[in-house]
Amino acid sequence: MNKAELVEALRKETDLSRVKAEQVVELFFDQMADALARGDRVEVRGLCSFHVKTYKAYIGRNPKTGEAIQVTPKKLPFFKCGRELRERVDDLKPL
Repeated sequence: MNKAELVEALRKETDLSRVKAEQVVELFFDQMADALARGDRVEVRGLCSFHVKTYKAYIGRNPKTGEAIQVTPKKLPFFKCGRELRERVDDLKPL
């Protein structure tokens, strides 16, 4: 499912106009992204949680040349699947 399909599902379920459904989906994702950018944790009970992991700088190697390079510190979002989602996906049986 992509964002457009999510907008369409929201539109059908709530009888919102397409524009309003797009605004709701955009607001939802923007708020999640803003919270992560601030370093906050985002949790959607029963579905998943996101948090930001901080990685320190280190000396790495270019795999092609073997040359040592300095890797700068970085922060990356980390996704963790919720128990209810994991169980729901695991219960699906292949056709």
